[in-house]
Amino acid sequence: MSPSVSNEPRAPVLVEVFRGPLVESSHRGFIAAVDADCQLVASLGDVTVRSFFRSAAKPFQAIPFITSGAADQLRIAPTELAVIAGSHSGEAIHTDIVKSILARIGLSESDLKCGAHMPFDEATARDLRSSGNPPTPLHNNCSGKHAAMLAYASYLGERLDNYLEPAHPVQRRIREVLATFAAMEPEMIGIAIDGCSAPVFAVSVAEMACSYAQLVGCELTKLDRDLCAAAARVTAAMIEYPELVGGTKGRLDTDLMRVARGALISKVGAEGVQLLGIRPSALYPRALGIAIKIEDGDIRRARDPVVIETLRQLGLLDEEQLVELSSYRLSKILNHRGLEVGVVRTCFQL
Repeated sequence: MSPSVSNEPRAPVLVEVFRGPLVESSHRGFIAAVDADCQLVASLGDVTVRSFFRSAAKPFQAIPFITSGAADQLRIAPTELAVIAGSHSGEAIHTDIVKSILARIGLSESDLKCGAHMPFDEATARDLRSSGNPPTPLHNNCSGKHAAMLAYASYLGERLDNYLEPAHPVQRRIREVLATFAAMEPEMIGIAIDGCSAPVFAVSVAEMACSYAQLVGCELTKLDRDLCAAAARVTAAMIEYPELVGGTKGRLDTDLMRVARGALISKVGAEGVQLLGIRPSALYPRALGIAIKIEDGDIRRARDPVVIETLRQLGLLDEEQLVELSSYRLSKILNHRGLEVGVVRTCFQL
């Protein structure tokens, strides 16, 4: 049997990992920066390459929950929207909100079909282990999204036991909304199953960027007024409560939105995906959506410094902000004795 040959374009190197003077390894990827007209402003690599949004789709998954009237009927607060649109760390401030949403529709954590994993927050995970208690679906970083899907299905009078099926009315409407913001037809979106068992969506890196540009710059587009109002509610909640989108400590989304002081939204996705929405400003009056995909799926060593460097090159972070985010920008390589033996450094130019 002949070996298969990939026709995928090779991604450019974004990050080099030095051990002493030698580049020991590297991370490749793709970057697209697109305005609200879906016009490319800056890029690196072939941004027509398709990838999955993963959890970066969560702001869009919240929008039909709002436009349907379900969120208003349940009196969903901005704090709750932030958790719904986020990938939370599983702290009590997150799980209590998810429980509250479920209680209002007469459900409990046993109705969540996202599965369970240990909280991202180290202190919370340590306390769970010490108590001998296993994590529950509430601790899953996607539990807010799932609670909203269940609430939406309940509002529609649809079945709850199969709310994750791609053909379910909730999932079909989410796909339609995402397609609208990405300026494409729903049937062009690839579908697979995410880590939390919900449908996950594949589009090009450029289309990802377009969706976030239109998300934060919706008033500049011809999109439906109700969609734009819902987008504004989601983005405002994320900006106002960044600790509910990520966590109280050690989360890039949270720290970046805090430091940016309302200028952007940030949302990570698994497998090296990061989406950013830059609100309209003097520098980018047509808003900006930024999509980053690390080819090998790295979510710490490569993605975080690439995010910060991309924002720096686009003039979106000043020196003071770069200092505040320095822990995400440059990583030292330490050996088992704690000796510094290398460094992780970005090496690209948009």
